[in-house]
Amino acid sequence: MTEQSQRQITIALAGQPNVGKSTVFNMLTGLNQHVGNWPGKTIEQKTGQFHHNGKLFHLVDLPGTYSLSANSEEERIARDYLIRHKPDVIIAVVDAATLERSLYLVAEILILNVPVVVGLNMMDVASREGVQIEPHVLEAAMRVPVIPMVATKNQGVRELMEAAERLVENPATFSPNRPLIRPDHQPILAQLRTLLNGKIPSPYPEDWVSLKLLEGDEEIAGLVRQAAPQVWEQVHSILMQHEDAFLDIVGGRYEWVERMVRAAAIRPRAGALTLTDRLDRIATHPVAGLMVLLGIFALVFWLTYTLATPLVDWLNTEIVSPLSNLAALGLSTAPHWFTGLAVDGIISGAGTVLTFLPILVIFFAALGILEDVGYMARAAYVMDRFMHRMGLHGKSFLPLFLGFGCNVPAVMGARILEDRRSRLLTILLTPLIPCTARMAVVAFLVPAFFKNSAAMVSWGLVAFNVILVLLLGIVINRLVFKGERSAFIMEMPVYHLPNLRTIGVFVWHKTVAFVRKAGSLIVIFSAFLWVLSVIPGGNIQDSLLAVFGRWLEPVGRLMGLGDWRIMVALLSSFIAKENTIAALSILYREEGSGLAAILAVSLSPAAALALLVVQMTFIPCLATTSVIHQETASWKWTLFNIGLLLLISFLAGISTYWLASLFLGR
Repeated sequence: MTEQSQRQITIALAGQPNVGKSTVFNMLTGLNQHVGNWPGKTIEQKTGQFHHNGKLFHLVDLPGTYSLSANSEEERIARDYLIRHKPDVIIAVVDAATLERSLYLVAEILILNVPVVVGLNMMDVASREGVQIEPHVLEAAMRVPVIPMVATKNQGVRELMEAAERLVENPATFSPNRPLIRPDHQPILAQLRTLLNGKIPSPYPEDWVSLKLLEGDEEIAGLVRQAAPQVWEQVHSILMQHEDAFLDIVGGRYEWVERMVRAAAIRPRAGALTLTDRLDRIATHPVAGLMVLLGIFALVFWLTYTLATPLVDWLNTEIVSPLSNLAALGLSTAPHWFTGLAVDGIISGAGTVLTFLPILVIFFAALGILEDVGYMARAAYVMDRFMHRMGLHGKSFLPLFLGFGCNVPAVMGARILEDRRSRLLTILLTPLIPCTARMAVVAFLVPAFFKNSAAMVSWGLVAFNVILVLLLGIVINRLVFKGERSAFIMEMPVYHLPNLRTIGVFVWHKTVAFVRKAGSLIVIFSAFLWVLSVIPGGNIQDSLLAVFGRWLEPVGRLMGLGDWRIMVALLSSFIAKENTIAALSILYREEGSGLAAILAVSLSPAAALALLVVQMTFIPCLATTSVIHQETASWKWTLFNIGLLLLISFLAGISTYWLASLFLGR
């Protein structure tokens, strides 16, 4: 193998949100990718590798960002990587259907001295929207390689890589048409450049630093103040005299974008309705849009019970139970305590949790499709009216909706909100959004208690939580934040067909993460719980766990949950929501097979409904609690959140039990 073929080429994948960047990344890397967090950050980092023409390519998927101005954590991460790590080439993915908006980020990237290839994605969507683009004309105008693409169909992806490879091999051929600052401030920029000559530490380009100073970038101003204190007074004096310079900088970029678009694109005639316009007449309508949103939720639940429940039952009867029997047979000569730990503890506990997989896969697939098709922004728009009642805006709906997948990234997602009050209120409300783990527990329990009306009960439980979020948000906003409100500005991406590969990779990584969780945290917890349930004498009713659980019985009786095992299972969900089922499997192991059947006869309908309500509103899991503390930087708000939800869950459970007893009986 030659030295050239062994060389690793690093490519940074940049682009604004909703331009199909993830699709390009998944097409190139497939499952050969790593998902983690950026060092020292809570924002997701995706990297991957692939081979092309005998070379190893390392692909870094930068966070989706509208600019490189460091107004958000995503923008700061993207620009810091491009400057400090200086990849061999940048692939800037743009949306052909919204070319004018997408090219602004390219205008900023071109200022950096790194080779750039433009991936002109979604050409099919642009055509449907009546936008005609001539890629070769755009390439000639920008003097940058432009590759037309339909990434969802793998069209243009190979050509994109070949263009990137050519630039890496011949960087001297890269001579782009860069945007210029308007003439009024060009001499001022040159003056700053002269003052800073030789005084800016590597790897920051002096031209770029000078431009960012005029743009009013506080982070770069701090860098210059520290790196060049001898000229800072002169620099600061110039900046104070030209505080309006950012208008000429931004204006110069927009003029550049306009020239590029005017040269290469033909827009639909004025007044023409595109497919997106026609669909948005319904999807963003105040009444019809809400009906669509509720219908989508109902469809997701219907699919979950129609498709997932039989698979859950099959996994339990054909995989978990036979595995338990096989393990018991294989360990028949082992010590009794070891057999109990393996069969009744680990396999029964963690194995039951793994039967949730069909439920999670269906929900993750539904979430991926809604995101990929461009509907999520419309959902946020529709929910804006309701969010305003809580002093929030529609953008808060996005992290809250993300909570249906997992509360941890939902809490982190509150960072998209500009002001601290909105972020804090959104974080406090997020644990009431039922995550997939919580919903998986409910999906297991509801059919056991309410077979013929399982979907309706589940829909009602989710509706109850949503109403509770609304009411609690109004109360907290008025009492704690004095009724303040926030403005709402949000981009509406063009609708496009979902990419099955992108959704598949999304579902795969989410599912693998869950399996790892079940294979580590839940296994450890199941083993620990089993040990507590057998010491000191081997009888579960006389165990340490029983002693602890009976302390909780008085509270449980108020909700019709007189069995201490139910309360212990509820508390176990603090470690991970799935632990409720793992705990129940272990604690009811002596009463025969079939946990669902055992629970169905153990609780009255009113008590069962109370249990479900408490499960839906109980305190957040340990991981969510940790992230709440991390994002609020306050134990006061973290403990306030836990205490409030503990109070709400028990009050809701008690109220539900006594009200339901009037209609369903005790």
